[in-house]
Amino acid sequence: MSTRELIEKEVAKLPEALQREVYDFARFLRSKETAEHFNGLLLSESALSKDWDSPEEDAAWASL
Repeated sequence: MSTRELIEKEVAKLPEALQREVYDFARFLRSKETAEHFNGLLLSESALSKDWDSPEEDAAWASL
């Protein structure tokens, strides 16, 4: 039996209010995964800032 099937079987036994909590938790996990992925992108900012924070870059973007 797959993990999905096991989860569905257990959740089906819960009262509606607890099923809602499981749903909320699943959404939380998904958003947490997205946030962690995004934070990984932010980590590169310090490395890239060496190229971004230069007079040449400032001049290139000044007209925008």
